[in-house]
This record gives sequence, structure tokens and C-alpha cells, in this order.
Amino acid sequence: MQRRQFLAVLAGAGAAGLAQAVEPARQILAQAPARRGPDVIFVPTPNDVVDKMFELAQVGARDVVYDLGCGDGRIVISAAQRFGARGVGIDIDPQRIAEATANIKNAGVGDKVRLIEGDLFEADISEATVVTLYLLTRLNVKLRPKLLKDLKPGTRVVSHAFDMGDWAPEKKAVVGATSVYLWRIPGRA
Repeated sequence: MQRRQFLAVLAGAGAAGLAQAVEPARQILAQAPARRGPDVIFVPTPNDVVDKMFELAQVGARDVVYDLGCGDGRIVISAAQRFGARGVGIDIDPQRIAEATANIKNAGVGDKVRLIEGDLFEADISEATVVTLYLLTRLNVKLRPKLLKDLKPGTRVVSHAFDMGDWAPEKKAVVGATSVYLWRIPGRA
């Protein structure tokens, strides 16, 4: 909202009024919340690991696959192409969102996949039936309360390489030198 207000103030000022518009525009920007950067560097998940994640989660056409920290979009694109599943990729990095957007267009799955530029800790993930992660253990542990609160019982959570601390996985598989973990959101008490 602040960005639109800022641009509107500058656009409405015209060349003659630009000097007078600077202070109101500066005040609008000062009110904007600070934007967090990515928590991890982008490292793509290898295709054989993606395959194992899908296998453990038993992804199918009825699923809605959310990739938290989607990077280049390969997981949600693959879910749409291979299974006909819907996909939602969430990433805080605008560069990754731009790359994923181009990849979705090139793959021709724009009708099945959408992207959200935002913070995965704040995003609405309640629609997911499968959640994929390639974060760090400390981030998975930090995310765990949100997963347990926001996701429906039975939703599958699959992580590449990193576990959830003391939350034991339902299944674990090894692909090359990396592990893949599966958890299922338990029923409500």
C-alpha cells in the first residue's frame, strides 16, 4: 500500500511540484515496514530428490502442493506437469519469484501454479495438502508451530535434507548423500 501511495504522490506532483512532493513521499516510505531478506541462500533441489519427495508424500492430482521457499519454482512446476496437482510457490526474494514466473510460463503450467512473493512464516498455507521444504533444521523447527496450527490433519510435510528437531518423521529416505523426511499433520485433540 505504501508503495502505491508513494508512486501516486510522485506521479501527481509533475515536474514542477516534484520538490514539494519529496517530503510527503519520504514520510510514506518511512511508515513502510522493513522487509526481511531470505533466511537461506537458494540452492535448487535436484530432480531425483524432488522425485523422492513426491514419492514419500504420495502426490496426486487432487493435491495442492505448497513449496515454502520455492526458488526457481521447479517443485510446483513438476507437481503440475507430472501429477496434474495445483502448486503454490512462496518466496521472499523478488529475484527468485521473477525466475519462477518465467519458468512457469515456459513450462505452460500457469493455469495450475501460482506464486506468492512473501514471508513463508506469515503466508496463508491452509489450502495445502502437501508442503515441501528445503530450509535449515532451525527454520523447520521455527516453522513447525505454524504448520501444526495452519494445516489440516493429514497434510503431508516433506523436507529435503533437514529434519524438525525432536519431531520424529513418519518416514525417511536417502537419495545419494542426502535425506528426505516425511511428516503428517496429526489430528486435533
